[in-house]
Amino acid sequence: MREDFPPLAVKVWGPWACFTRPEMKVERVSYPVPTASAARGILEAIFWKPQFTWDVREIWVLRPIRYASVVRNEGKRKINFQEVKHWAKQGGEYDITKYRTQRHSLILRDVAYVIYAQVRIRPGNGAHPAKLRDQFRRRVARGQCFTRPYLGCREFSAYFAAPDGGDRPIDLTCDLGRMLLDLDYPANDEGRGEPHFFHARLDRGAMRFPPLPSQEM
Repeated sequence: MREDFPPLAVKVWGPWACFTRPEMKVERVSYPVPTASAARGILEAIFWKPQFTWDVREIWVLRPIRYASVVRNEGKRKINFQEVKHWAKQGGEYDITKYRTQRHSLILRDVAYVIYAQVRIRPGNGAHPAKLRDQFRRRVARGQCFTRPYLGCREFSAYFAAPDGGDRPIDLTCDLGRMLLDLDYPANDEGRGEPHFFHARLDRGAMRFPPLPSQEM
């Protein structure tokens, strides 16, 4: 069930972003706007505690949606830890030229968003939302984060700050079709998350997210 507390807001921006569509297996193609899970990852990079989770409510798109097509060299396999141990004893190295491949990505350029989210307290603890919200605001004001936030992919770092009050979403209304909402994990945090999708729509530059089934109970 969603709490009726005032949502928190943070402005994020960067030169590049890629919110990968899960149906694309090889080539990366970005959704036109961030997913709720990507926004939650940004918030958790700024502030996270085990007593709560982030419930993303709404995202404002502040700049026109523009794409860029890039081709990058990527590795086809990861380095195996046992291989590294063997190289340390017997000698050897990882020759990336044997596993290099070119992959195409359709990414977003020059993006900026305002994320609106709510603190959702986990059952069974006495954490107070007001204290957690104040801690988040202080961290945003100071530019503090646990890890560098990123816009979909780790190589696309994000800047963040408190909204200045003059931010307005773009004047664009369109149907975005079927979109990933989030992964819904069991209450005991065991097992794999179940993906949930929803029919996304951008309404004058704002996209609102429905609650996960587990939050409607």
